[in-house]
Parts: sequence; C-alpha cells; structure tokens
Amino acid sequence: MRGAIKLRILALLLLIVLVLGAWGWWQWHHWLPDRATFPVQGVEVGADDGPISWNSMKAIGADFAYIDASASAFARDPRFVENFDAARAVGMQVGAVHRYDPCQPAEKQAANFVTTVPRDPTLLPPVVELDMLADNCPVRVGDAKVESELMTFLNQVETHAGKPVILKIMPRFEDRYAIAHKLDRNLWLVRNRFMPDYAGRPWTLWTANTSLANEIAQDGLRWVVVQP
Repeated sequence: MRGAIKLRILALLLLIVLVLGAWGWWQWHHWLPDRATFPVQGVEVGADDGPISWNSMKAIGADFAYIDASASAFARDPRFVENFDAARAVGMQVGAVHRYDPCQPAEKQAANFVTTVPRDPTLLPPVVELDMLADNCPVRVGDAKVESELMTFLNQVETHAGKPVILKIMPRFEDRYAIAHKLDRNLWLVRNRFMPDYAGRPWTLWTANTSLANEIAQDGLRWVVVQP
C-alpha cells in the first residue's frame, strides 16, 4: 500500500516537473522585451532561417532587419540579396552583417563585404560580428595583430558605407580581447532575456532572444532591440 502511494507521489512530482519544464520552455522561446521599454525592435536573419515572409515579419512587429551578408574572406550568405530586397520592399530599414574571421586578412574580408553590400546612405550602419577567436588559425595571429587587422577592416568598410560600423561582440571574443574598451564604436551585445553587461559599457543593440518561436523562421528568430 505504502509502495503504491509512493509511486503515485513520484508520478505526480514527475508530471509537475514536466509541466513546469514545458511552461518554462514556452516562456523562454516566446519572450519579447517590453515594447514600452524598447519601442524599436527588429531581427537578424540569414540563409539558415530559410525562406522569410517579410510581410509577416513586419506584422509581428519588426521595425528593421539586419541581414547576414558575408563572412571571412570569401563566403557570402546565399539568401542575402533575396532577403535584402524583400525586406526593403515592405518598407523595413535594412542593414548588413559581416562575420569576421581573425585568421583571414582584413583587406580581403573588407573587399568581400563591400562587393556584396551596395553603397547606399539609406542603409543602417554596417555590423561586424566578432565571435571567432584566433586560437586555431593555421598561422599564429597574436592579440595585437587581431586588433590592428580589425581596425583595417573597419576603416575600409566605413569608407564604403560612409558611417561607423557597429561591433557585434560575442561574450567569448570580449573575454579574450577586451575589444569594447579599445575601439570607440557602438556595441551590439547578445544575451537571452537578461540585459547584457559583459562589455563594461552601454550597448546600442541587444539580441534579447536568439530563438524566438514563430511561424516565420524554421529555427526561431534572432530578435533584436535598440537602446532607447
């Protein structure tokens, strides 16, 4: 009798854990920052998000879109042109993102970006995503070289764009190179749900949910807000 009661209690506890886990997952993946606190919100999208309905994107409240454009010295997002043109067609503000590779020469990376993204003063400031470390480069790249090459990249891209680049700094890159205090540029930081502080100074853009559940993108949207 006592064994049966214990089993029922364990089954009930397991059910409670499963229900709470499902509720927590739903809350986590559907959470958006309060629009009253952050009135301007948008997305970052790329080929991995699959085909995008941009009318639907605008309908759920995206005011702007940053489109993954290029990476390293030669890679280009295969859906960049499609996403770029479609987002502009529905009246959204658009910008482009380059994923920086410290193993590749800055000049080649800048050339990749400027030949992918048109020169257009109406575009949002270009963004460079800083995530990859130089630890596994075929030829050793010291920390000072990472910083100097990054400056070369920024100068060339800013000449093309006519405006300063925004630094999208991931936690491990900042932890290794402390770049936020070395380069005077606006910051884009990433942390799910909780406001990021790892850069040690105020941010301009924040990826607040890296996998916002929706019916638009196949694996969840990268939802971004602007500091008021």
